[in-house]
Amino acid sequence: MAESIRTFWKGYLRLALVAIPVRLVAAERAEATPRFHQIDRKTKQRIRYIKMAGERKVSGDDIVMGYEVEPGNYVLLEKDELDAVRLETRHTIELTQFVDAGDIDPLYFERPYYLLPDGEVAEEGYTVIRDGLRAAHKVAVGQLTLRGRENLVALYPGGAGLVLDTLRYDGEIRDADEVFSSLGRQKPRADMLEMAKQLIESRSQPFEPQNFKNHYAEALRDLVKRKVESGGTAPIESEAAPGAKVIDFMEALKRSLSGGAGAPPKAAPEEKSAPKAAEPKAGKPAAKRKAPARKAAVRGKSAKPAPKRKTG
Repeated sequence: MAESIRTFWKGYLRLALVAIPVRLVAAERAEATPRFHQIDRKTKQRIRYIKMAGERKVSGDDIVMGYEVEPGNYVLLEKDELDAVRLETRHTIELTQFVDAGDIDPLYFERPYYLLPDGEVAEEGYTVIRDGLRAAHKVAVGQLTLRGRENLVALYPGGAGLVLDTLRYDGEIRDADEVFSSLGRQKPRADMLEMAKQLIESRSQPFEPQNFKNHYAEALRDLVKRKVESGGTAPIESEAAPGAKVIDFMEALKRSLSGGAGAPPKAAPEEKSAPKAAEPKAGKPAAKRKAPARKAAVRGKSAKPAPKRKTG
């Protein structure tokens, strides 16, 4: 484990009467996308914000938290009142339930962390829980208090260790049926659905995240590098997006299945007509030309049906 990865929480992973010392580190890279500050063009100084109420500058002592009960009407809450209801940061991850790995809707996953054993003595119990979850194909669910907030968490094996994901509570997720209630109930055409299934099957492969690049982040880093190298005057390179072309959905499916997004679908094989006979020379009879042999199977009659592609 690299020394630069900071541990921001230490405590115990508790399962029944078993308590294992553990520590949490962030799973996300903070520097994955360049971060910017607002700068004054003239002085090259960073912009700072002044807290104002109308035309009056407000000091920190005069700032309280307010909950808007109706437009323009707030219930004011003092810091000590909020502190009284904040949960004490218990240094324990309480595992209370185990669920099947696929039972948690991805909508509920919020932020990932890596959970590590804190010390060599803790490693044995840590690996027992890790391998037990992996063998049973289960995810542990529990609660963890961080910064005064009680978080719902899921714990599951990841690589050689354990991953802890904070989860959203049910009340934080909008009801999908309500959101999608305006969608029609019309079923798609069977042939279009079959082509969509074939397209999905033809492009199905294991998920390998390293194959996907954050092109926007790379472009930002490249822009900053060019600006530094040129003394801050690098031209901005951009490509005009091609105009969107409206295309029939059925035609788009056909083109996709034919092997290219922009390539037209391959035409169905047709019988080649016999080449036109050359004009006979004067005084000589035209030579008899054999008609080309007909294909054994004619579409729509004696041709065997194509084998069905396995889907799903």
